[in-house]
Amino acid sequence: VLELLRGVQRASEDRKRSLTRLRWALQNKETQQKFVRLDGSIRTLIGLFTSSLADMQMEAARCLHELSHSSDPAVAEACLPVTSYLLTYLSGHSIEFTELCLYTLGNLVVESKAVRKQLLPQGIIPVLASCIQSPHEAVLEGLGYVLSQLLQAKEAPTEIIPLVLDSVLPQHMLQLVCSGLRAGIGAAVEFAWCLHYIICSHTANAALLSLGALPALTSLLLDLASEIPQDAPEGLELLVCPVLRCLSNLLAEETDCEVQIQDERLLVALFLILQCFLQQHPFIVQECLWLLNNLTADKPFFCSTLLSLDLLPALLQLLPCSQMASVLVLTVLCNIAEKGPGYCQQLHQQPALPLLLPTLTLPNPEVVGQCLELLHLLFLHWPEAAADFVRQGGHRALEQHQSTPELQERARALLDMVGQPLGASAFSPCHATLSAFS
Repeated sequence: VLELLRGVQRASEDRKRSLTRLRWALQNKETQQKFVRLDGSIRTLIGLFTSSLADMQMEAARCLHELSHSSDPAVAEACLPVTSYLLTYLSGHSIEFTELCLYTLGNLVVESKAVRKQLLPQGIIPVLASCIQSPHEAVLEGLGYVLSQLLQAKEAPTEIIPLVLDSVLPQHMLQLVCSGLRAGIGAAVEFAWCLHYIICSHTANAALLSLGALPALTSLLLDLASEIPQDAPEGLELLVCPVLRCLSNLLAEETDCEVQIQDERLLVALFLILQCFLQQHPFIVQECLWLLNNLTADKPFFCSTLLSLDLLPALLQLLPCSQMASVLVLTVLCNIAEKGPGYCQQLHQQPALPLLLPTLTLPNPEVVGQCLELLHLLFLHWPEAAADFVRQGGHRALEQHQSTPELQERARALLDMVGQPLGASAFSPCHATLSAFS
């Protein structure tokens, strides 16, 4: 390592070759740690990085990029002196050089709070804001990467997000996400996650809503769903996931949002996405169900729409997908049943009860517990469902849970309701909007 550094320091024709060899060597974790401990190592790289020789400058940038991959905070902190130069070089130079500087910055801010603390007063947010209007997809994707790393920092809600909100970044991020595939799916994915991290901080939702985030993201989801029946581009699910999360969390925070998006096409889009990704990308099912829950939790519009568009059979088919999917499907059904007798009548007319009976026999208390709550709502609002339940032998499934500690009280209450359909019960409805995963 010392010999490589000496080769780089010598002003000879072999310097570039030594620099290239150093770059390859710096892919090794141990070499990275040894290199930054050598006196003058980072200073030498900075000298070449800021030189007027373009090929030498690029090779030094690649060396710094290799160092930035280190998971050792000591290596990241050794690179502190280079941060101001990385910011300076984000304007101008070649696209490849700018992209390299962005990814180096992004890697450094992941590993070191000291680096983040230094970059903020150096003006990283205004510099990034000036880059977001770049016409180059590679630059935008690199910029999205830096921002996403910054926004995931522990100190982001108090120290970083306020600066981001005071800049033009949120508006441009939203535009780039909503331009979707036209801006390049990689850049759109990065900025969609950036919006997600901002929303999860719970400090910026009013600002994003004022920018029209809810209708814009809804429109994007409709566009993405329209791509599915045709030849869906590779990686589409990577964009769908954060868009679903953004919508879910905005709805969880703002109970008045539903008024702004009373569009039945949104449900159609959700079920198209579910159908498309169910087999190859089952994690999308969970994301769709989170959003569906938050759409149906309060006002009845989407509950009525789900029933009128005959989407209930497709929803019930998702019950066996996974434990979380089962809980979420049952929660959506509870949201519908809670709306009253007319809704419970329609649930009863659909083949809901025969599918619920096997669910009661599952060994998972969380799934069974949610199923019990749904049955309570059905029996309470539509007593005919209780009679039908008994005819299908459902009371025997309830009797099995009388000895399960976390379920026995609710099981007994339901058995009482089956005997006296109009009587009171010990249940209290519990189905609120849910924040998607942070």
